Amino acid sequence: MRILLTADLHYSLRQWDWLCRAAGKFDVVVHAGDFLDVAAAVDLDVQILVTLKYLRRLQPEAQIVAASGNHDLDREGPGGEREAGWMSRARRLGIQVDGDSLDRDGCRFTVFPWWEGPLGRARVFEQMQRSEPPPGTAWIWVYHAPPSQTPVSWTGKEWFGDVYLGDWIERFRPRMVLAGHVHHAPFAKGGSWVHRQHGAWVFNAGRQIGPWPTHVRIDLEGQLATWVSLAGQEDCQLEEREESSGGPEAALSPTD
Repeated sequence: MRILLTADLHYSLRQWDWLCRAAGKFDVVVHAGDFLDVAAAVDLDVQILVTLKYLRRLQPEAQIVAASGNHDLDREGPGGEREAGWMSRARRLGIQVDGDSLDRDGCRFTVFPWWEGPLGRARVFEQMQRSEPPPGTAWIWVYHAPPSQTPVSWTGKEWFGDVYLGDWIERFRPRMVLAGHVHHAPFAKGGSWVHRQHGAWVFNAGRQIGPWPTHVRIDLEGQLATWVSLAGQEDCQLEEREESSGGPEAALSPTD
């Protein structure tokens, strides 16, 4: 199975156009959050309509898996914590979104929503408990923010990840976590696009300004992950690299 991971398109229509052209080369296309951009001049409701049109274009090309990010929240949910209510409309297109799981080729993809407070965090934990796959199934999480205190959440100045996620990875032991959120992590000195934590491979594609998005290509049969950006590309053999508390320093410069 070939997986394409991207995130943080932030309503870049050129990058959406590229994604529509590239999707057919992969079995599963994962967008790990921040479809929208709260700072854009375009109204959020308009951004949602356009994004749904792109998702409709993508859907026939590959299986699409889509998690919400912090820019994607459009309504107030329980307890006053905001949520991405519009993603239920993407589900009606046949796309796996927040709260869903997809079983395919011996893997289970589970999609987690962005959470704002204790109620949302509790729902995410409950989803992990009820979605745990049977033994022998590779569990792949789609989760916008990478775990804190790791190279994939390093901005070059501070860690900017999810402070609970590392403990959840240790408890539930997924095989992979497909994330985004921290744009500069793959480019920052001391940062990285890939990290191994408690046996799980954690990927953060990062973000660049340009005609196509940074992305990670994952070949499960070949056990190879490749990060691609305007600065070049890097490979990682998934079963050969040793787990460590650190990560490779990417000798690259931020592009945005």
